Amino acid sequence: MESSDGIYLQNMTWKQIEERLATNDTIIIPIGATEAHGPHACIGEDTFLVTRMAEQVAQRCGCTVAQPIWYGSHPYHHVGMPGTIVVPEEIFCGQIRAVMAGLWNMGFRKQILLNGHGQEYVIPTAIHQFAKRYQVPGVFINLNWYHAVPEHFKTKEDGGVYDTPFIHADEVETSWSLALFPEFMDMEAVVDTTPTGYLPEGHVDKAGNLLHRPICWYGQVGCGPIEISAYPEGVVGKATAASAEKAKPGISAFMDYMEKLHNDIMEKFPAGVLPPVSEITGRKAEDIEAVVKGPLKGGRSIYTLAYPT
Repeated sequence: MESSDGIYLQNMTWKQIEERLATNDTIIIPIGATEAHGPHACIGEDTFLVTRMAEQVAQRCGCTVAQPIWYGSHPYHHVGMPGTIVVPEEIFCGQIRAVMAGLWNMGFRKQILLNGHGQEYVIPTAIHQFAKRYQVPGVFINLNWYHAVPEHFKTKEDGGVYDTPFIHADEVETSWSLALFPEFMDMEAVVDTTPTGYLPEGHVDKAGNLLHRPICWYGQVGCGPIEISAYPEGVVGKATAASAEKAKPGISAFMDYMEKLHNDIMEKFPAGVLPPVSEITGRKAEDIEAVVKGPLKGGRSIYTLAYPT
């Protein structure tokens, strides 16, 4: 990913990183996937969605963005689809834990894991595994873009702008992509498909669980066909109805929310300030003090607390 100077962690020198940490120790970690999104969209769509939004937040707030994680975990119904790279959950969680530990050891103790893919049921597991393993003070948040502004995903029937509910590579997701990275979209190749399931509507939710149905979309297997069987095109829904204009109000609302989240974190815990150790860890105070100080300032690294497996 490329963007303006002063945003991406991996583009900074260590001197620049230390200067940033002195004023803002919050980092956004965009977590996406590589998967089929139909003939009209790039297979990195989920990753581009969150990186483009993270860049805008960083420009507003002065925080840092980590280069994105391009390969994600996938539900069963994605298995076998060409263009989709499926990372097993245990490996995915291990990578997330390792990234979190390395960033914390570097000094980024407030971390927003910004997810752009249908793996919202896996990332919290990685966060809690990290917390159990290291028990270090910090703020660690999983944020899914579609959960922050649910009112901006409503269909026209419910007072929104979309013809169809959000599913995958469809009207909604394509609209957001057209607004954020139109250069990677080819609407001359766009196609539609008809979503199908084995049970009547009302039981199983769709993407983001935005309809608040009893069964989360990821809480079942067998209530509908797998993607390669029913949707070999890679689209689940009416992608031809997409437009950038439909997505812009939602994107604006999400940017406002992320800015507020960042500012609220930093107001409560300014750079270098962490949640009270006595209230969030069972480790000995001297052990936590040593790793908070860090390996280059007379302390120790986070890896002295637990081996990073």
